Parts: sequence; C-alpha cells; structure tokens
Amino acid sequence: MNSIQLYQRYFLIHLKSMMQHKVSFLLTTLGQFLISFNMFLGIYFMMDRFHQVKGFSYKEILLCFSITLMAYTIAETVFRSLDTFETIIGNGEFDRMLLRPRNCLFTVICSKIELTRIGRLIQAVVMFIYAVSASSIKWNLSRAGTVLFMITGGVAVFTAIYLIFASICFFTLEGLEFMNIVTDGAREYGKYPIGIYGKAVLTICTYLIPFALFQYYPFLYITGKTDNPWYGLFPIASCLFLLPAALFWRFGLSRYQSTGS
Repeated sequence: MNSIQLYQRYFLIHLKSMMQHKVSFLLTTLGQFLISFNMFLGIYFMMDRFHQVKGFSYKEILLCFSITLMAYTIAETVFRSLDTFETIIGNGEFDRMLLRPRNCLFTVICSKIELTRIGRLIQAVVMFIYAVSASSIKWNLSRAGTVLFMITGGVAVFTAIYLIFASICFFTLEGLEFMNIVTDGAREYGKYPIGIYGKAVLTICTYLIPFALFQYYPFLYITGKTDNPWYGLFPIASCLFLLPAALFWRFGLSRYQSTGS
C-alpha cells in the first residue's frame, strides 16, 4: 500500500470517528464558521468607516483575507497533529510511532485530521467568490494561476511553521505558546495586505518568515498595483521555507530521547 492509499485509509477512519457524534461535529463546524464570520464583520465595519486602507478597497481586502484564510485552514486541517505534537510526545504515542514501518513524520500527520475546520473553509470560499464577483479586477489566466500559487504557497508556509513548532518539542517536550503569534497571529495579520503594517514588518515577513511572498507581492500583481509578472511567482519561492523546517525536524529527531511515558 502506497502513502496516498494509506492516507486515504486514515482519512476515512477519522471521518467515521467524527460521524459517530454527528451533532458534536456539526456544532463544532458551525462554531468554526461563526468565528471566521466574526473576523469578516471586523473587516466590514473597519472598511465601512475608512473605505480603503493604503489604496486597497474593501473588495480587494476581502479577497486578500479569503485567500490567506483558505491557505491557513487547509494547513491546519491536514497538519493539525504538528500543532499538538507536544501531546503526542508527552503521552508516549510518538515512541510507538517510531516502531512502525512507515516514516514517523507521515505517521504523525495521519494521526490527526481536523475535519471540523471545514466550517472555516466554507466561510473563506464564500468570501472569495463574493470578492471575485464584486471587485473590479480584470481576471485572466495569469491572475487566476497566481491565486492558486498564493494558496499553495500559504499552505506550505503555515505547514513549515507547524513543523518547526513540532521540532522544538523534541527539545522542550512542551509546546511554546509564543509560536501561536506566528500561526494565529499570521491569520489575523493576513486580513490585510502585509505591506500596510510598515517597512519593518514587511521586511521580516519577506526574508525571515515569508508571509509576504505568498500574500502581499502576488496580491499587488492580482490587483494591478504592479505590472511585474514575476510577483505572481513569488509564492513558489515561499514553498522553499519547507526545506529548513524539514532539516530542523531531522535534527530534532536525531536528538530525541524517549520521555519514558
């Protein structure tokens, strides 16, 4: 059985498990929808008061936020186990995973698939469809492809952050709360194009943690604020952030000692 077939098996197992408590699943999914809807209201009231931010209109900001939210939600749905890796280490489950014939990182990823996040994903898709239909952007194949690159790059960046978070747990055996600033904080900052926060934040989000590579620069190209088509390819560069994250995981794994649980 190859990895794709095995992941499908895990997916069905998680789905069947959640369907054993259908009401709980539906209520949790609805809760995720309402949480993101509350964020949407924050943008609505902000833009109703100021009409535009740094030259970006309400529809453009809604488009930017929906793309960021989709990327974040997909990453959290598929790679949620990395965000809760300290629990997997603490209860001794990771020691058992090391004895299995499959790659331990693959096994960790398959151990938890957060399907309730579909509520947030639905909210993001609805906002995206509205923003696309209501904005004055002249869509073509290049801009549509850039959107796909942005979502893919965003998933890669958030996944890399989760992987770094999990790797730190090899040394601390506990999750570090400040990492939530980078994950949940990025989702909050992602409501608006990164460039509006100033040059210092833009520099950090370009060269240190590449949020701007999948969000701000390609978004400038989509909205016509730059004619440089290379901006539309920046999200591909952001995927390279997975490389140091994977190396850090391998380094942490090589230094790991059992917790004795």
